Amino acid sequence: MKIIFAGTPEVAIPTLDALNARHEVVGVITRPDAPLGRKRILTPSSVAQRATQLGLPIHKTSRFTSETSDFISQSGAELGVVVAYGALIPESDLASVTHGWINLHFSQLPQWRGAAPLQRTIMSGATEVGLSIFTLVAELDAGPVLESMSVPLGATETAGEALTRLASVGSHEVVRVVEALESATATSTEQVGQVSFAGKLTANDGRLEPKDTARSAFNIFRGVTPEPGAWIDSTSGRVKVLVCAMAEDGSVSSGTLLASPDSVLIGFTDGALSLITVQPAGKVVMPAQDWARGLQRESWRFS
Repeated sequence: MKIIFAGTPEVAIPTLDALNARHEVVGVITRPDAPLGRKRILTPSSVAQRATQLGLPIHKTSRFTSETSDFISQSGAELGVVVAYGALIPESDLASVTHGWINLHFSQLPQWRGAAPLQRTIMSGATEVGLSIFTLVAELDAGPVLESMSVPLGATETAGEALTRLASVGSHEVVRVVEALESATATSTEQVGQVSFAGKLTANDGRLEPKDTARSAFNIFRGVTPEPGAWIDSTSGRVKVLVCAMAEDGSVSSGTLLASPDSVLIGFTDGALSLITVQPAGKVVMPAQDWARGLQRESWRFS
């Protein structure tokens, strides 16, 4: 089947590769080059880089335009496949290919429609995450579901780790659905149940506060790692939390950072987390104990 693929981050690459191995990918739509790093160098998206390696036609755009419509039309695509493209597809373009468009979404719809489903799932404290492959319609993430499954989450698994794992699982499911569509054996069901939404994450979503329980704070950390990242606002300044764990010793009062020769603990309402790797504002990444030693304090506060 001739397929046009829309995706942007690295998590979309396994599906692109799987489709390219079994079908004819006639075009790739991805977001424009973006400034990265301290020097803000314009860099192609992960999908753009992979598509270039595969020798596939590429169209870069932050939203669908008349040029995008022409690209789709001229490609001769029979089906569109989306994985984390990052923008809505107009209804006119959804109807422009024979078999429509399908999307790989990291939740069991209708739960967690929106931009950050897996991240919000982890932050909610869930122990499983879903995968859905559904037909795109005009309403956000509301189309009929072609495939749905639930996958266990590791107790300490971060969003980045889970996305890497589930991107591989999902790529195989997408190929299976595409082949069912090609053979006219695919079946779909309308979404039923309580709808919830997973809005795009912001920096504030990563803030760990004394009012949190230790488990809730750990789930927030897991959900926002690696992006946009977890952080605390301490009396020594803002500090990114890059690696942490549930602490066995929970005897740290809420809002307190407690340093010892063996650990740096941060207290919440019912327990503590152990800080392992941090990045103080304006400084390099370092072990939490090195940070604490540099402050020459045994105890200080965060808010």
